[in-house]
Parts: sequence; C-alpha cells; structure tokens
Amino acid sequence: MVTWEAWLTVIIAGSLLVCLAMRVAATDLLALVFLGLIMLAQEVSGSPLLPTAEEAVAGFGNKGLITVALLFAVVAGLEFTGGTELATGWLLSKAKNLFGAQVRLLVPVAALSGFLNNTPLVAALMPVVGDLSKRVSVNSSRLLLPLSYAAILGGMCTIMGTSTNLIIKDKYEQLNGKQMAFFEPAAVGVPAAIVGLIYIIGCSRWLLPERQAAVSVSDDPRQYTVEMEVDPLGPLVGRTLQEAGLRHLPGLYVAEIQRHDGIIAAAKPNEVLRADDVLILVGALDSVVDMRKIRGLTIPDGQARKLRVPAWQRTLVEAVVSSRCALLGKTIREGKFRSHYNAAVVAVARGGRRLTGKIGDVRLEVGDVLLLEASPSFLHRRRESHDFYLVSAVEKGAVRRPELAWLSIGVMLAMVVAATLTPVSIMTSALIAAIAMIVFRCCTASEARRSIDWSVLIVIGAAIGIGESLEQSKAADAIANGMLGVAGGGNLGSLAAIFIATMICTELITNNAAAVLMFTIAVSTAGKLGVDPAPFVIAVMIAASASFLTPIGYQTNTMVYGVGGYRFSDYVRFGFPLSMIVFAVSMLIIPQVWPFTSAVLPAP
Repeated sequence: MVTWEAWLTVIIAGSLLVCLAMRVAATDLLALVFLGLIMLAQEVSGSPLLPTAEEAVAGFGNKGLITVALLFAVVAGLEFTGGTELATGWLLSKAKNLFGAQVRLLVPVAALSGFLNNTPLVAALMPVVGDLSKRVSVNSSRLLLPLSYAAILGGMCTIMGTSTNLIIKDKYEQLNGKQMAFFEPAAVGVPAAIVGLIYIIGCSRWLLPERQAAVSVSDDPRQYTVEMEVDPLGPLVGRTLQEAGLRHLPGLYVAEIQRHDGIIAAAKPNEVLRADDVLILVGALDSVVDMRKIRGLTIPDGQARKLRVPAWQRTLVEAVVSSRCALLGKTIREGKFRSHYNAAVVAVARGGRRLTGKIGDVRLEVGDVLLLEASPSFLHRRRESHDFYLVSAVEKGAVRRPELAWLSIGVMLAMVVAATLTPVSIMTSALIAAIAMIVFRCCTASEARRSIDWSVLIVIGAAIGIGESLEQSKAADAIANGMLGVAGGGNLGSLAAIFIATMICTELITNNAAAVLMFTIAVSTAGKLGVDPAPFVIAVMIAASASFLTPIGYQTNTMVYGVGGYRFSDYVRFGFPLSMIVFAVSMLIIPQVWPFTSAVLPAP
C-alpha cells in the first residue's frame, strides 16, 4: 500500500519537474521552495517517513557538491592567467578549414572536460572559437554547438568531468561503502565520446546550418582605438599577422603597424611581426577586452607596469572625459595621465571616428571615452571627481596575468595526478589546487568566489534533499515497480528504461536534479530485481549528462544558444542522433563491464 507520505513526495517532486520544465521561476528558487514544502510537511505531521529538517538540508554538505564549488575556483585560475588559451592556442592556430578546426578544437576539449568542470571550460573557450571561426572563414555556429557537445561527451569519461558524476559518486559510496575509481565511467564514456566526436565532425556540415548570432560585437557603434606592443620575449615575434591570429579578430582589426623605421599604414596578412612593433587596432569594447588576452602583446612604454598597483589588483574601467577635465586639450603623454590619475590609458573612443597615431599623442576632447587599466579604488575616487562625466567598471575586465599561465596549468595537472594516482581524494586535491591558485595569484580570493555558480550548488543540495524524501517515503519503490512493469521485469529492459527516463528528465529540467532524483529510483529498481545497483548507477551517470536535444537541459547548451544564433530545431536535428549513439553504446557496454550479478545491497 502506498502511503500518503509517498503520494505527497511524488506530487512535490512531480510539481518541481513541471515547474522547472516550464521555467516558472529560477531553478535554484524552485528547488528551495519544494524542498521547503517537504520540510514543512514533516514538521507539521512528525512523520518518520519524511526527512527531518537536518536530513533534508544535509545535501548542502555533500562532498561532491563542495568539490564542484572548488573546481569552479580552480578553473578561475586558468581563466585569469590565460592558461586555457595557452593549452589550446598552439594547436588551433594551425587550423586551415572547418574540418581541421573541428578536429583541433573538439578533441582537446573532450580530453580537458574529463578533468575540468565543463561549464567554465566552455565559457573560457567561447572567445577562442570566435577567433578560430574568423581564421578559417566559417560561421561560429559551425563550432559553438559542437564545442558544447564535445565538452559534455568528455565529461562523461571521469568522476571529475561533470558535477553530476561527482554527486552520484558520493551518493553511491555512501550507499555501498566502496570507493568509485576516478576513471570508473570511462569504460562506457570513452567509446561514447569517440563515436560521438566522429558523428559530430562527420555530420555537422549537413545537419548544422549556419546561423547569424543574435548580437554581434560589430553592432557596437563605439569604435575604440587601442595601441599594443609586441613583447620582444613573447611568442609573436617572427610570426605573421595571420599566424599570430591578429588578422581576423572578431569585431577588431589591425589598422597599422608602427616601427622605429617608419609606419606601415596597411597591415597585410603576411607581414612578419618584429620585437617592439606597435600595433594600432580599432574595434568594439568586447573585442578590445578579448584581444588583451593574447599572449605576447603588452601596453607600450610599460605604462601599466609603472602603476603603483600589482597586476592581480587591477581592472579595466571606462571613463568619459568631462568639460572640467584638467587635461583637456593636452595629449595623454603631455598631461602625464598615468602619474596624474594612477591609471594607464589602454584605448580611446571618439564617437564612430578612428583616431590616428599613437594613443599617447591623442589630445583629449570632451566626450572622449577612455578605457583605463587601474585599481578598483579608482572607481570610488573618480566618481566624486569633476574630471569625468561617468566612470564604470568593464564587465569581465579583470587584468590577465599571462606570466602565470604555465603555473596555473601546473597546478591543474598536479590536482589531476593527485586525484588519480595517489590516495588523496578528489575533494582534497581540488581544495589544495584552489588554495594554490589564490596563493600564487593566478586568481584572487574575490575572483574565485565570483566564479562559483551558486545556483548550481543550490539546485544540487535541494535535489539531494528531495531525493532523500523519495527514498524515505518509499515513493522511489513505487516508481521503480511501475518502471519494472513497463520494462517487463527484465534486467536489460529495466536498465534501458532507467537510462531513457533519465535522458528525458535531464532535457526537461537540469542534469543535476535529474541525476539525484533518478539515482534513488535506479537503486530501488536494482533492489527489486535483486541485482547489484552498479550498472543502474552508471546508466544514470551517463544519461544525466547526455543532454543534446534542448538548449535548456545543460548549461553549456544554454551558453552557446544566443551567441551562435541557434534555433530550438537545431538541437533536435543535430542532437537526437547523438543521443541515440550514446544510448546504444551504453546498452552494449554497461552490462558487459558491470554485469547484473546478485545484489550486494538490500533495496532501500
């Protein structure tokens, strides 16, 4: 007999699924609301079949959840030093066409996603994709969705690859008492990733049409003139503009190259860069910010290095020159702007006009918009000043620390080696790596905190509490019985039913919520069949990540949706065959590697 507690939990969990699918409100808010309803019901009724408040919120202390948060901080260190671009740039610069670009982009991304959380990894590589698409003369829509899918496929291969794997690992170990190996999902994840990448690279030209992005950086009418110098010790010396990736920057172009022996007015693609060359570039703000991530380019004359603020404390600021500015009518060099304001001028915009010559020779006029490199305190000081009409921080304008790029990569590799080859746990290695990124100034503590996606953590913690309710109220048993009836009571049929149900849930709600809720049902199903829950747990791991059909089921799919100008139908047309590939590979391999042996655990 199904108890009222089981019915209540099913109704609450079902309502959560519906509200998440209909996007009634933010996912983290919805998860907390429905978790609160379960807690309220238990405290009012005192029923032992519902989790107490302490049990309901225990998920927020889950080791997997904490590890996910720490990995966000680790990736922040890679992002703020340009470590991701350094690790992939040498390979991507050699791409000549769409096929070459996809192979050189997707294979490394799939490999990296096994060791880094794929959401911040995709975020760090999206600007790189824009540059790559220009270089090989294809629309970025040919690369962005494949980038998301490759990251998802790679994340299936290890415990650290996705937040869902970390959460399911922790719950399984609590249930089973045995450790799940770092490469446990690789037996099915690697073959699925290989076949999936072959499909993506081979079929995208036919199944994925070119789309126009909803918003382009070229839509910004304000054109900045920026001056950058080729670092004599950097990697750009001796390379052509084309080879350096400076010829087809999105929304930005090289207007001229200035040398000691004269000016080259029209920079040609085959022009070889020399040490101390000064490049005059023109483009939109977002493009200027992205351009500053290129290793080997510095602000001329060392103006930024002369600031009385270390690089890791500086940020980019926009300031509009007012009619009361003390330096009005003077050039930036004559007015000694850096000494006067303790800020270095990076670029100048004057309406839609392109300014000629060096930045230091620009005479300031009322309304000029200056892009400055300064300390955050500049914002507070100059908002009270009459020298500028408006002073505002640039979004994602933190100054990169490219000299620490190799160090950040070393920290990340040390974390992976510790988690895979030593007794040190994934959570401990991630914690030490996050601390190392901050100590070595790869990122600041505030940057690490800001990098954490708190909504993801809240959804995970709340979903664990709701999953606990499904188990404790015996609702999971009832759902498992229903699925067994549909599957005919067979082991393989039940495994397929769990897999498909998880895939559907992850498309409609979120991968983390789907994984946690289906984990409880999967374990109950294994208990009813009297078999080891391992194959069902692995099926939930893989299926929860296999979100290819909608732009809302997985964060990386959502991230590329607007930037790539995609339509909902693009995901269905391109993603459905990929979903079937992952399903088929999983059904072939899971029963072979994790056989349906006698139950190790009793049904919960």
